[in-house]
Amino acid sequence: MPFKRLLTKLVEAVPGASGAILADWEGEAVEQHSQGDAFEMKVTAAHWGILLTRLKGLDDRYATGRVQESVISTDDQHVIVGAVGDDYTLVMTLNRNALPLLALQRFRETAELLNKEIY
Repeated sequence: MPFKRLLTKLVEAVPGASGAILADWEGEAVEQHSQGDAFEMKVTAAHWGILLTRLKGLDDRYATGRVQESVISTDDQHVIVGAVGDDYTLVMTLNRNALPLLALQRFRETAELLNKEIY
């Protein structure tokens, strides 16, 4: 499966992207591409995956529809976290100078390709 190739292509397609990781339902890394510390990227995926799981619970409480992804901006970075099917999470990190909407477009394209590969 070309997970590494897809994640590398995602990061390289977005100026300012620093990494992307695919994690399973337990928060374990399946594959990643990071321009920084690989362990830090794994920790990032686990934490943001927990947040995505909590966000997915919103559709039970409100008529929002199913949560697909979220863009979070912090003082230091932007993070995009989204579902790939029911069992996987895709996380992408960007520096603050990156363009989040361009990243979101590429993120969605990659999530769709990963979904086809997995399911």
